[in-house]
Amino acid sequence: MGVLALVVVAGVVAVLVTVVGSRDGSDGGLPVAQDRPGTVLLVPGYGGSRSGLLQLAARIQATGRPAQVLTLEGDGTGDLNRQVDVLDAAVDAALRDGAPSVDVVGYSAGGVVTGLWAAREDGATKARRIVTLGSPLHGTTLATLGSTFAPDACPQACRQLAPGSSLLTELDADRVGAQVPWLSLWTTGDETVTPPDSARLDGATNVELQQLCAGAQVSHSGLPTDEAVTGLVLRALSPAPIAQAPTDCGSLRAAGRA
Repeated sequence: MGVLALVVVAGVVAVLVTVVGSRDGSDGGLPVAQDRPGTVLLVPGYGGSRSGLLQLAARIQATGRPAQVLTLEGDGTGDLNRQVDVLDAAVDAALRDGAPSVDVVGYSAGGVVTGLWAAREDGATKARRIVTLGSPLHGTTLATLGSTFAPDACPQACRQLAPGSSLLTELDADRVGAQVPWLSLWTTGDETVTPPDSARLDGATNVELQQLCAGAQVSHSGLPTDEAVTGLVLRALSPAPIAQAPTDCGSLRAAGRA
């Protein structure tokens, strides 16, 4: 192949790389700049209920950020891989509409979906920050009990949330917590994600709510609407470094209810 032909081929490859890297709004493989906040996408948990997240989204919107609570496919108890596709489509739509990036808030199993999306879809080039609330990132023993003793009441997503499942093994192996600024928050009062610190993720900023608000009585279902949790989420989505989580419970609660 002649020199001219080589130059032409190189040029074509460069153009293709540019197009593929930029067609979804990302910067061709570069991490998202922290000063480019965009749309906030909130991913519901197992069962797909949106009520608590709608309240949290409204509080985010009050700060001037666009926020959207996703509607999961079916009843939210089916294959979590399909929910990853739902999130990916929402991310692509936000970027096509001009958002410079996305922030993703995953509640409960929605955090597992978020982590799988980040690992599979090069999330570091699209997501500025990730926040997970009470997410069984290493599984929940309730899913193991359900799949063992009540398999008819434990659909596919339930089985996928059992410790050691192939999806959770994939998530753990990809070390996504070290790729995107990530806050993982949980409550010791969680009776759905057992043990509650299954939410702990290597590389993330890991926060147990009771370490900030001693004696806080917050259940798994109460996480999206708790004032201190809301305040911490708003802080995590702000321009300030995500690792510098505040420790003043009173200030967090005030920010959450403002």
